[in-house]
Amino acid sequence: MGNAIRALVAFVPTDCCQSYVVRDLREMPTDKMVDLSGKRLHRFPAHVCSFQELVKLYLSDNHLNSLPPELEQLQNLQILALDFNNFKALPQVVCTLKQLCILYLGNNKLCDLPSELSLLQNLRTLWVEANCLTQLPDVVCELRLLKTLHAGSNALRLLPGQLQRLRELRTIWLSGNLLTDFPAVLLHMPFLEVIDVDRNSIRYFPSLAHLSSLKLVIYDHNPCRNAPKVAKGVRRVGRWAEETPEPDPRKARRYALTQEESQDGEAPALPSLLLPPNS
Repeated sequence: MGNAIRALVAFVPTDCCQSYVVRDLREMPTDKMVDLSGKRLHRFPAHVCSFQELVKLYLSDNHLNSLPPELEQLQNLQILALDFNNFKALPQVVCTLKQLCILYLGNNKLCDLPSELSLLQNLRTLWVEANCLTQLPDVVCELRLLKTLHAGSNALRLLPGQLQRLRELRTIWLSGNLLTDFPAVLLHMPFLEVIDVDRNSIRYFPSLAHLSSLKLVIYDHNPCRNAPKVAKGVRRVGRWAEETPEPDPRKARRYALTQEESQDGEAPALPSLLLPPNS
């Protein structure tokens, strides 16, 4: 019964009902964190904006599509989680929170990001996975301290050349996009440590052996004809990685053709001509 009441009052976007859901939030938490994840909120409780010393604010898994302008009062905020909501555009007020280090925007309905996002020059981690991005917004390339970028499960077909400006970037996750070629800009980013291009449509991988900081490359579930060459000690996750010898180019091409001719759209079993001896 309790859950049913919570669901009912959260559905009705009135201050009275919303205050029922967050009735315990009447003063600044001692740990400077507010977690309202999974509360079925349709409206952000404005009184939280009075907690000006707040450092962490979690609003994940609600029904939010806007934020009040009073949020600008939270100038000490370092972590903001807005993932699993109904945002079609990032509220401009988020871009006023200049101390933000981590911003979670995954699993919304974002098609772009505002140019004002460049004001968040302390941002280290940005999650924009599972949105509606057909291209990586140029403004991301202006976040000079960014170390981790999660942009998987969108509809990206390429990456902007300006991305190489992000010399602090160490990890980039691009799984589940529409890449048909390995992004050329990544070849000019020797400071990258983790590259994930799992579940794309990449058919050929250039050598990554010159990427001196690389530690892990994930390239599984691509219709590739080869495995990416990497320096000694770099872990690869995908076909013909450490545990399986890579076939010669002629056999690899034959395997790729077999994939293309598959009627059910599923990757066929690895032909015997590609299997290692005694497999």
